[in-house]
Amino acid sequence: MSIETPDVIARYHAAAEARDWPALAACFTADGVVRDERQTYVGHAEIRAWREAVPWSYATTVGTTAQRPDGVYEVPVHLEGDFPGGVADVTWRFLLEDDLIAELEC
Repeated sequence: MSIETPDVIARYHAAAEARDWPALAACFTADGVVRDERQTYVGHAEIRAWREAVPWSYATTVGTTAQRPDGVYEVPVHLEGDFPGGVADVTWRFLLEDDLIAELEC
């Protein structure tokens, strides 16, 4: 079921688009977790370093947010850029805690 995107997820996308890595990391709980490409990053410093290290530039088109019965928010994202293949459609999964991102699976 599609719903209004929670504010912290919208802030995450805005910070990513602006390449504002401190603001992006601040969207997470202090012990927030990101799982991306078989790697796990924990806490603000690791999450910020994860995003700073991405070697590609890309544009995102964010789809409609849906919430699963277990509370996870699923956000479809279309990516176009200079990464291998150049185009990707992915679903990012966010678990929130106290209006911050506790977990993100890319």
